[in-house]
Amino acid sequence: MVLLSNDEFLAELTKLFQKARLAGSITMTMKRYDGRSKPMPRDGTPAVKNPEYKCLLRAQSKSKKISTVVEQRDVEKFSTAYSNLLKTSVNGLKRLKKPKKKAMATQ
Repeated sequence: MVLLSNDEFLAELTKLFQKARLAGSITMTMKRYDGRSKPMPRDGTPAVKNPEYKCLLRAQSKSKKISTVVEQRDVEKFSTAYSNLLKTSVNGLKRLKKPKKKAMATQ
């Protein structure tokens, strides 16, 4: 998994969307991240008080995996750029056909 900066992540995600448009799919995950790469020990050592939480985003398309960590101060800027990317990239979705409701029986 490649950890990229926020701008590089959006650029690579754009490329992934373009490749997946022809054939394939993209899996996105988003989760809270506190900056630790190792699990907390169970021996009763005190945990860090008020850690600054971050957001970890991962994208996967076939064998290509990318990820980024968004700081709290950058969330608003990143979310607007990410939403604009989604608006431009996710426009070729197929419309789901809704099943027709059965006509009510006449009395």
